[in-house]
Formats: sequence, C-alpha cells, structure tokens
Amino acid sequence: MADENTVPASAAAPNSDLTNKPLAAPRGRRRGGGARWAVRLAWGLFVVVVGVVLLYPALVRSNFLFLFGKSPGLEELENPKVEQPSEVLTADGVQIGRYFRENRSPVPLNEMSPWLTKALIATEDARYYEHAGIDPQALLSTVYFTLRGDKRGGSTISQQLAKNLYKIRRGESRGALGSVPGLGVVVAKTKEWLTAVELERRYTKPEILRMYLNTVEYGSNAFGIKVAAKTFFGTTPDSLTPVQAATLIGVLNNPTAFNPRFHPAASRRRRNVVLQRLGQAGALKPAEVKALQAEPIVLDYHVERHIDGPDTYFRGAIGQAVSKWCDAHGYDMYRDGLRIYTTIDSRMQDHAEEAVAGRMKSLQQQFDNFWRNKGQNPWVDEEGHEIPDFIETQIKRTESYKSLAARYRGQPQRLDSALHAKRPMKVFTWKKKDRDTTLVLSPLDSLAYYKHFLQAGMMTMDPYTGAVKAWVGGLDYRFFQYDHVKQGRRQAGSTFKPFVYLTALANGYSPCDRIRDQRVTINYIENGKPMEWQPDNVTREYTGINMTLRAAMARSVNSVTAQLTEKVGWGKVADYAHKVGITSPLLPVPSIGLGSAGDVSVYEMVDAYSTFMNSGFRSQPRLLARIEDRNGNVIQQFDPVQRRAITPETAWLMTYMLRGGMEETGGTSQGLWDFPELWHKDNQIGGKTGTTSNYSDGWYMGLTKDLVSGVWVGGEDRSIHFFRSQQGEGGRMALPVFGRYMEKIYQDKALGYDYGPFPKAPADLNKRRYQCGSTEYTSRRRRSSTDTTAADALLEQLNVRVKVDSSR
Repeated sequence: MADENTVPASAAAPNSDLTNKPLAAPRGRRRGGGARWAVRLAWGLFVVVVGVVLLYPALVRSNFLFLFGKSPGLEELENPKVEQPSEVLTADGVQIGRYFRENRSPVPLNEMSPWLTKALIATEDARYYEHAGIDPQALLSTVYFTLRGDKRGGSTISQQLAKNLYKIRRGESRGALGSVPGLGVVVAKTKEWLTAVELERRYTKPEILRMYLNTVEYGSNAFGIKVAAKTFFGTTPDSLTPVQAATLIGVLNNPTAFNPRFHPAASRRRRNVVLQRLGQAGALKPAEVKALQAEPIVLDYHVERHIDGPDTYFRGAIGQAVSKWCDAHGYDMYRDGLRIYTTIDSRMQDHAEEAVAGRMKSLQQQFDNFWRNKGQNPWVDEEGHEIPDFIETQIKRTESYKSLAARYRGQPQRLDSALHAKRPMKVFTWKKKDRDTTLVLSPLDSLAYYKHFLQAGMMTMDPYTGAVKAWVGGLDYRFFQYDHVKQGRRQAGSTFKPFVYLTALANGYSPCDRIRDQRVTINYIENGKPMEWQPDNVTREYTGINMTLRAAMARSVNSVTAQLTEKVGWGKVADYAHKVGITSPLLPVPSIGLGSAGDVSVYEMVDAYSTFMNSGFRSQPRLLARIEDRNGNVIQQFDPVQRRAITPETAWLMTYMLRGGMEETGGTSQGLWDFPELWHKDNQIGGKTGTTSNYSDGWYMGLTKDLVSGVWVGGEDRSIHFFRSQQGEGGRMALPVFGRYMEKIYQDKALGYDYGPFPKAPADLNKRRYQCGSTEYTSRRRRSSTDTTAADALLEQLNVRVKVDSSR
C-alpha cells in the first residue's frame, strides 16, 4: 500500500523528462555567487600583482631563470672594478708604455677642480644631495615630458654611475629578456635603480662623485677626468678652469656629438648650457656666465693610443709575454690596471740606443761614400756588380705593392703609374736630430731610399739572472719595424767558432792543445755522395805555426777551426750550440764552425754566450720582472729559470778562451783598446768578432764580469754590404758599438757596474790545462789584426765553387 505522501510518477509533471533534470537554483542566489567569484578573482589578481611587484626586485637581483641577466654582487659593489690601463715600467721605475681599451687613470676628488663637481651636479642632477639614488621628481618630470613628445632624461648621477660602472646593458648583464623590445629597457632601468640605491647605501656622496668623474667617457677614447683633461687641454684635473670644466661636463651628454675637437660649434653650445646651469645654481653670477659664454674653446689636443708610450722594439715581446701570462691567470692587461715591471733598465737602454745611433750614423756616411765613389747602388752580386731590377723585384714583396696590384688587377699601365707617382712623405734620415725629413718620392723611390741604410741590432743581458737590460732592434721603430734582435736571423760568421772550441773543451781538449795552421782538405759524405771542402784563411796564406787553441780562436784562424771541427764532429758542435742557447736549426756540416750552417738571432747568441759566464748554467732570457695589481700587490714574481748546460770547468775555460781576443797577439778584439775608458782597475773583457762572406754581416759578442752583449750590423738584404773593404768587418762595424756602450755603462755610476777581472778559475781546475807558457799578451795598444776570413769552399770533384760564410 502506497504512502499517502507519495506522489505518483504520472502526476509529477506532464513532461516525464522533468524527473531526470536537477532542480534549478533560485535566480537571486545565482547572482550573489557570481559577485563573490568576481571579488575573489580581483583579490587574487591584486595579490599576484602585489606579490610580483614585491618579488620583482628579488627576481631581477637573482636573475630568476636567467631572464634578467647578471646584477652586481656584493663584492662588486664593495670593490667595483673600473677598467684601468696597465702600465709597463722599467726596472728603475720609468713608465714606457700602457695597454688599454678605455684610457683611464683615477684620481682622488681633492685633486679635481671644484668646478667639475659644481658643473656636474648643476647639469645632471640638481637634487643630488636630496635623494637616495632615485629622484622621484625627476622621474615624474620625465614621464610628463615624454607624454608631450619631449624626451628628457631623469637618471641621477648614481644611476649613470651604475650603468657605466657595471655595464648593466651589456654582455651577460642583458639576460633572456634583454633583447625583447621595451621589456629589455624596463629590466635595465630596474637594475640601474636597484644598483643606484645600493651605491648610495655603501658610499658617501663625495665618493660617488669621485667614482663617476673617474669612470665616464669624455670622447676621443678618454675615460676618466685625468685622461680627459690631458687629452683635450693638456692639463691636470685640478687645473681646469670653469670654461674647461663646463666643456668636459657638457661632453658627457653625448661624447661624440659634443666632442670639442670634431664638433666645436655643438660643443660650445652645450658648454654654454652648462655655464647657464651653473648660474642658475648660484655658482656663477649672471655677468660671469655671460663673459664665460663668450670665450672660445681653446684645445691642446692629444689622443693616446691603445698601446701608449715610446715606440720600442722590445714592446712586442713584452706584450706577447704578458698576454700569455694573463690568459693563464685570468687577467686582462687592457682592463685590470696591472703594473708590469720589466727587466729593462731605462738608463742602459738609453746608452745602448745612443751607442747604436752614434756608430750607425758615421758608418752610414762611410757606406754611402763608398758606393758613391764606385758610382753604383749597394745591392751587388758576388762579383760586385749591381743587381739589375733589384728594386722592381723587391717591391713585389711589399704589402703596398700587393694592395696596388689588387686595386689595379688587369691594368698594368695604371699599376705602373701608381708605383711611379710621387708624393710628399716623411722618411728617416741621419741628417737631422729628430731623424725624420719630408721628401717627394714614389713608392719605388721610397723603397730604394730605405734599401741604402745599414741596420743594427743589440741586446744586453745579465748572465746570472737572465734579465734583459737593453734591447735595440733597429735604427728607429717609427720607420723600421723589423726587429733585428729576435725576429732577424743571419749567419753568425766567426762568432759561431766558440761553439767548436766549447765542444772540444767539453770532450777533453784544453786551451793549450795545438793544431797547425796549414791548408787542409776535409772529405765527407753528403746525401750519399763523397765531397771535399778546402777552407781558406782570409789572406790565402798559412803560417805553419803549431798554434794553441786559445791563440787560434783569438786570431780566428779558419784552418785550425776546420780541423778541430772535423776532430770533434760537426754534429757534436751543433749539439753543444743547442745546449747553451742556440734554438735555430743547424746543419751538421763541416762548415758549421765558420758560422754557415744556419741563421741565428742576436737574442740566441747572447743567451748562449751568457752560459759561459754563468758557470755553465743557461739562464732563460727574461723581459718580465714582476706584475702587480692595481693596488700595488705583487701577484707574480718572475724568478730566474736556469738549467745546467755544461760543467763549471768548461764554462770557465770558455771565458778564458774569449779573453784571448784581447790578450793574445793578433786577437780580433784588439779594437777595444781604442776605448780608454774600458781599461781601469785591471778590467777584463772577453769577446769575439764575426764577419760573413762579402761583408754582409758584422758581429761582436762582448763579455764583462757582469754583462753579456751582442751586436749585429748589416744590410736589410744580404746583397747590401761593403765590398772588399775592411770597413765591412765585424771588428769595425759592430765592435765600436760595444766599446762605446760599455764606456757609457762604466761612466754611469748610478748603475753600479764597476771594472774588474773575471771570476777566478775553479779551485780543482788543473792549471796545466790552460797555462800554456807560450801565451803572448799584448800591450795596451792595438796590434794589427785582420777581422775577416772569407772562406771559399771548393768542391773540386763537382767543379762547383761554393761561398761559405766565415769570419772573425
């Protein structure tokens, strides 16, 4: 029986589908729920927005998901790294160069003119002392004028400092959003604001001004006020006048558009705006503003290059060494403000340059007169005949020719016209004190002019530490960039002979052993073929004297050297030369002892001879002494690097042999008696001369108890030389450079180099090995000695005449 309250299904509604549908909510209830949903949504959005706004600075600082880019950390804020040039200094503290991308030298605020800070604040940030890094009034003003289409800056000095100091808009500071138009600017501005506030928290207002003026760019690659004052006005920051200070502050708005050197009118208008702002700030009276605005901008303009300093040959070698060190240790020599101390002594460098210039000037005059009297140019073949079309052939090797040939490809007539087109050009000369003059020359004329000059290279080293004290790579780096100390390699002539005697001494011979001066024929195998070599003495004569090895080396006797080379083995000679410092390839041939087995540099020869003075230790040549950071802390000390090359006994015997050039009758170093200032307090000097075939190269290697020096003199090309003249000998071309130089070294008492004998022989050395009892010592006057022994290699079986470089 059904319940009375039960409603039959058929009576629920005429449409039975209603029984399957939920009951609809009342209309008023549905409206109330939607309102609450909207409120909740709005409140959620508000929370999100507020959260984002509150978290946004933290997200920017933390570079969330790498979106915002790197921001300055605490360490960078506390110790900001301003790009600062690295200085190159000599051992005696003289600055000889700087490396920089942004030329900047920070100075304290008290060494700046007060007009700078007054002009800066009046122009860039009038409420500087009232805000904490961000100026709300300036920001509102910027928005207002931007909406009106008048774009104005609102950055405070602190914001500008943040942008310049930390490169907020560059490199890793950009982040993933940095390239999004509009959004990247917002992120960058945010970082500027945040960094500006942090700077204001950590630094005083004067400190921020100091950092700003030392950081910003003033145009012409001048960063920082010290360099700007020097670049534009040739003065210091503390000496800047109101007009000069206003000019430099005016440039900051746009260092290119307001550069007073290139845009004087625009710069003057901007300067006058700065002066007007000074008047509005009360720093100048109206009459003063008007008077100063009427003044012209007077410049004393001088731009420093990225590598600044006097042009020197050794700077390239220093730059390479420092760059390699920086790469290995994470420094940048163009940015980190390093102080790079070299081993070069500026006083010794000056003496070396004066000695080279003094000798080369007079030698060039002799050279010019020699060939003028012959009525021909100095580029000659072995018979002394001028080489035809020499200049036309040589110019094709030059970069200028290659550039012209590319420009006029397929147009030989235009190329020829360009090569003969004359124009004024500054060239090197010995006739003027400043060593330059202007001549009207064509490219062919210019090349011919320069080919007439004899060149030179000289280096001095402390043999005990490897410290290079002087380095003269040529006549004048402005005109001749090729370095004849390390870059240039030539045959060494008889300066290579000591390596033959070294090999002999190291293998049981003594200076007292004897070999007869006689004509000799040396048979050997070359490329599987039997060969013979007959070296000649320079006079084509042989004394027949059974000479001691010391006397033979002192007199540079070819026949004895050739015989000794055969006895010890020419392969061994090459080995011992490499042991003591020669790094260039050497051919193991019979003529190696006469210096014709390979080309070597002055740098190598000084290194090798220094091993003799340093008791058989080879000291690696050093140009760097130490490197300091910008605060003066030593971060790298370059200590001597040495290794044992030969025994102390052999090394001492070699110095004894080299003294023979002065002490033995007929020694080839006798020309040093012409320099009387060398001979005080029983001073001793060892050395060896060298002259290659046809007088192409003149050498002198000189040793004192403290220093080893090498000098090379010759033409730029081997075909340019004296011809059959004693003026072309090493004893006449190169030895006088050494003599003049050492006189200056001894006279300069501040250097501390004094006269004296060489070190004594080792106590355990048997005196019978070197005290021959037949040594003839010269008196202190020059004895006749011929410096050249041009050797002819006669290969009779092949009927071929081969010229072999040999020399004394």
